[in-house]
Amino acid sequence: MTPLLNLAAEQKSAEVTDWAARIGWLVGLALFVALVYWLMRQGWKWRGTLQGDLPELPALPTEPGPAKLELSGRYHGSTTAGQWLDRIVAHGLGTRSRVELTLTDAGLSVVRPGATDFFVPAEQLREARLDKGIAGKVLAEGGLLVVTWVHGDKLLDSGFRSDHAAEHTAWVEAINSMTGDTAGTTTDTTEGAAR
Repeated sequence: MTPLLNLAAEQKSAEVTDWAARIGWLVGLALFVALVYWLMRQGWKWRGTLQGDLPELPALPTEPGPAKLELSGRYHGSTTAGQWLDRIVAHGLGTRSRVELTLTDAGLSVVRPGATDFFVPAEQLREARLDKGIAGKVLAEGGLLVVTWVHGDKLLDSGFRSDHAAEHTAWVEAINSMTGDTAGTTTDTTEGAAR
C-alpha cells in the first residue's frame, strides 16, 4: 500500500525549466497578432483613401414628411452596385450597425446609432430587391433587403436586414413603385457565395 501512496504523491509533469523560451514565444505570438491587426486596419484606411472622390453623404432633412414604411434592424454595409464584395468604406458606409429606416415621399432616412446617419433622396433611389449577401455577409436566399441608389457618379447597393424579415417584401414593392421599377423582387448577385 505504501508504494501506491508514494506513486500518487509524485509529480505528474516536469517543471518548466526554460521560462525565457516560453515567454519569448508568447511575446512573439502577441506581436504577430498585433501586426496582422495593424495590416488589416491599414488596408481599411487605404480603401477609404481610394474612395475619397465619393461626396459627403446627404444629411437627414428636418421635415421629411409622413412615413410610408419604417423598419428596425441591421445595416450590413454598402458596395459598388452589382459587385457584392467591393465594400464602400468612405464616409462610414462600411461600418455595420443597428439601423432605423424610414421611407417617405422625400426619400430614405437611414439612422444608425453609433455611426453616420444619411439620407437618400427619392430621385437618387434606383431599385430595391431581396438578395442573399453583401460585403462578406451571406444569409438565406431573400434574407437581405438591398437598396440601389446613386451617390455622386457612383451606383451603390446598401444592405439591410429587418428584425422581422417578412417586412422586406413590402419595402421592395414600395421603393420600386417610387422609382418606377416593376422588375422581379429577387435577384442573385452572389452566385459564388454558397460554393
